[in-house]
Amino acid sequence: MKRRKQVDNEKGGITRRKAMKRAVLGLGAGVVALSTSATGLAVGMDGETATLLIGGATTLEDLGSRLAAAPRWRNFKTVPMVLTSPDQWDSEALNAVLHYSGGPRQVWDNTVLEGPWLDLMRNAMNVQIWSFRHPNFLVVSATHGSAHLALYDDYIWEKYRFTKLTKGRQKTNTLILEPADAHTNPADFNDPDGVFSPHDNSITVLQRRGAVFLACHNAIWELTMGLHAKGDNPDHLTHPQMAAEFTNHLIPGAVLTPGIVGTLPELELAGFQYAK
Repeated sequence: MKRRKQVDNEKGGITRRKAMKRAVLGLGAGVVALSTSATGLAVGMDGETATLLIGGATTLEDLGSRLAAAPRWRNFKTVPMVLTSPDQWDSEALNAVLHYSGGPRQVWDNTVLEGPWLDLMRNAMNVQIWSFRHPNFLVVSATHGSAHLALYDDYIWEKYRFTKLTKGRQKTNTLILEPADAHTNPADFNDPDGVFSPHDNSITVLQRRGAVFLACHNAIWELTMGLHAKGDNPDHLTHPQMAAEFTNHLIPGAVLTPGIVGTLPELELAGFQYAK
């Protein structure tokens, strides 16, 4: 495996600069160090809302800044089955999550694409923030299984015909879309049709609220192993090359781990409460 550089990915990838811009616009890491109003909203490029943090979430905002600045290496040529060096995953970003000084901290073991995982994370955030008044509550998605399909960009969804994997129920990655309700007034957190309601169970919206989505190298390896074995391989890549391509096309803001089930103990040792 060649050592990585922060450059444009091949075939539809993005530069780190572009990823950072999308993060500022609420499409990536979720929070950036920008001027914050009394309502806790930061305004990013083109006047778009960059964060949905409430007032007092200073520690969570600092984590967002660290995650936005941490590199996401996405121009692998090949990757091995077992990652053995921190430069093979998003170690800086993952370490920022593990050493988060705020709290409470909760990690969701999310495995089913069509399950209620985004709704449960949203509910946890609402209760912790407004019922128990913990503005620096951090919720993390330990994403693997079929739920991991939601962490690939549209290029991979289209090229590898993920609609077949979802049996036609999802033709595109709808979980990363930003619903129209995401642009309602965030000051009204009790709006039943607002940005904090069930109408906004979106990865992008939750990222803007400070949620972190961890990606799984093992899920990438095993999914590509199955596709490779079936001959669903339009570019005739080797398995390590295909796994690298999938890694290169994780959505902005995702934090790649060497494997979720092996990272969960690290999160629990760091004080994260496990939820399923």
